[in-house]
Amino acid sequence: MSTALRYAARSDVGLVRTKNEDSGYAGPHLLVVADGMGGHAGGDVASSLAVGTLADLDGEALGSTEAQTRLAERLRTTNTALQERVRVQPELAGMGTTVTALLRAGSRIVLAHIGDSRAYLLRDGDLVKVTTDHTYVQSLVEAGRISEEEAENHPQRNVVMRVLTGEHGDEPDLSVREGRPGDRWLLCSDGLSGFVSHDTLHDTLAAGDDPATTAEALVRLAMRSGAPDNVTVIVADVVDLDTPPSTAPQVVGAAAARTRGRTPTTPADDSPAARAASLGREPAAPGEDGDDADDDDDPSPVRRWVPWLVALLVALGLAGAVWAGWSWSQEQYFVGVTGTEGGEEVVAVFRGLTQDVGPLRLSTVEETTDVAVADLPFFQRGIVTEGIQADDRDEALRIVRDLRAQLETEP
Repeated sequence: MSTALRYAARSDVGLVRTKNEDSGYAGPHLLVVADGMGGHAGGDVASSLAVGTLADLDGEALGSTEAQTRLAERLRTTNTALQERVRVQPELAGMGTTVTALLRAGSRIVLAHIGDSRAYLLRDGDLVKVTTDHTYVQSLVEAGRISEEEAENHPQRNVVMRVLTGEHGDEPDLSVREGRPGDRWLLCSDGLSGFVSHDTLHDTLAAGDDPATTAEALVRLAMRSGAPDNVTVIVADVVDLDTPPSTAPQVVGAAAARTRGRTPTTPADDSPAARAASLGREPAAPGEDGDDADDDDDPSPVRRWVPWLVALLVALGLAGAVWAGWSWSQEQYFVGVTGTEGGEEVVAVFRGLTQDVGPLRLSTVEETTDVAVADLPFFQRGIVTEGIQADDRDEALRIVRDLRAQLETEP
């Protein structure tokens, strides 16, 4: 039976980030979600490049075997393009992007996946996560060290082990499935899946609303969870040809911003993120700041020393907060990089915070290891350099053991 897609794509920068590094594309044959990483190093560039390289597959009618070959080739082209971009712009070194792409080939669905963005399939009322996260925590699940339930709340659940970075070996998972009328697909970045439960995703997708309404509802759910990350969502229904399909491609997130100079999501003046941001911009009403024209003429000596008392109390409060913050920071641990006397960089366990405040260092080395940073795979080097948070010292040492074990098992 011939099938088509009805789809909708939405993306939002979220309530915390200042830049959208996600990109999304939805068209009659192709759906793509790419979550860029690298921060100042160009996560938005990486995700935009991935979408731009894949997009022209949307204009081709392919058989399932050819579609799988073409999708794999195009992802290799994307990886090479990332490498070339870094060569031309060295300041982008360290950027990378997840890619979860669905290519419709007749009644078949070809799926490519690398990273921790996800694809879900709602079929006959059951919601199944089709992709496998390429994360540190997922490796613990596969090794039987933790359960799926423990993985959902693990402190290292966002540590990604494999994405497109331009390095050799950045290969995605590929699979082919049957596309049945009535199927509903969800492709999303971890800004949604990391903060909205599986049960809530199921209930929202199964509610029977059209793809656009459903996608907007999913973004709102992420916002209600605090939306600390960018959120990108594509909802697509597989329909038979008796149902009018979608035909106009939709580009959202960083890819849209780089091509049109803006990031379409829900309307800017109506999005939850915009409403939250506007709270800090509303001017105070006259008189709300507590000033009164008569106050300046008040000769009372009490009114003259009140501001000094308030300033003293504020200073004492700030000093207490600083001390409490410092005490808390010294209960934190992470795995990072330190130098040896011979100039070699090695993995180390730190006590404190990964960030420094100006010249003030907020961490000290607790234990230096024999794991050389240069021996780690490229992407893991970047993760360790940024710092891997741990619940406590034992967890930090466990991370080090895992890194050492991976080196010992490498061919």
